[in-house]
Amino acid sequence: MDVYDEGSDPRQESGGPDGPVPDRPDGSARNASDDPAPSGPGGGREPASADRGAPVTSVAPATPVTPTGEPGAQVTVPPDAYAVPRTGITALSLRYQIAAALALAVVAVASCVHVAMVFLHVAPANTVTKQHGRAIDDWIYPEFEQNWKLFAPNPLQQNIAVQVRAEVRTEDGGHRTTGWYDLSALDGEAIDGNLLPSHTQQNELRRAWDFYLATHDNENRPAGMRGDLSQRYLRSIVGLRLEREHAAGRGEAVDRVQVRSSTTNVQPPRWSNEKVSDKPMYRVLPWWSVPTDAGTGANA
Repeated sequence: MDVYDEGSDPRQESGGPDGPVPDRPDGSARNASDDPAPSGPGGGREPASADRGAPVTSVAPATPVTPTGEPGAQVTVPPDAYAVPRTGITALSLRYQIAAALALAVVAVASCVHVAMVFLHVAPANTVTKQHGRAIDDWIYPEFEQNWKLFAPNPLQQNIAVQVRAEVRTEDGGHRTTGWYDLSALDGEAIDGNLLPSHTQQNELRRAWDFYLATHDNENRPAGMRGDLSQRYLRSIVGLRLEREHAAGRGEAVDRVQVRSSTTNVQPPRWSNEKVSDKPMYRVLPWWSVPTDAGTGANA
C-alpha cells in the first residue's frame, strides 16, 4: 500500500500531469475525462456536436487559386485595374489631343484679339488708334459696331422703316419697276411672336442703314473711306431681301435697286399736350446698279 492509500479501501486520485482533479461540490469524485478535450492547435473547445471519442482534425487555410484553377499560384492584378477612367480631352488619343489643343489656342487668340479691337474702338483717341485706326475700323465695321444710343440723354423718338424697290428686266427685254417693299415691316412680322428671334432679323437691316447714314452726308455723298463699303453692304442686304420676296419673276432679272427711309414720329401719350406731326418723311437714295453676282439674277 503506497502513501496515497487511505484506510482499508485505498483509492488513487485520477488527474492530469498537474495534479489531482478536485472533487465535485456534492462530494463525488471528478474524473479528468469529464472535462472537454482541447481542439486544434489553439486549444479551443471542440464543437458541441462533435463526438467525444472522435479524433480531432485541424482545418488548413484556403490556398490561393488562379483563374485557371491551379492551386498555389497568386492571382495577378493588372496595374491599371483600379485606375480612374479618363474623361474629356485626356480620353482622346495623342493626335486628337494635339488637334484639340491647337483649336482651343486659336479660339483663345481670336477672342483676345477681338476684345482688344473692341476696347480700342470705344476707347478715347490714343497713340494706338491713331497709328492703327484703319485696321481697327476694318475689324469692327459693320458687324461689331459699337454706339451709345441706349444711354443718350435724348433717346430716339422716331420710327424709321427701310424700304426698297427694283427695276426688273423682263423676259422680252423690257423693264418694269416694282412697288416699295417695306423690309422693316417684314422683319417686324418675323420677330412678332418669335420667342428666340435671330440677330439678323433684329439688327442687320437697321445697323446697315445706320452705317450708311454715318458715312454719307445729306446729299448722299460718301464722307470718308468707309462710304463705299457701307453702300455695298446695304445694297447686298436689300438685294438678298428682294430675291427672298421673288421680286423678279420667271425669266426676269433685277437690274437696279433704290432704297429709301420712311421716318415717322412716335406719337405722345394721350395725357400729354405735345403735338407732333404724324406724316412720314422720306429720304430717297439714288438708283444703284446690281452686279450680276449679287444674287438677284434671273429666276429659272
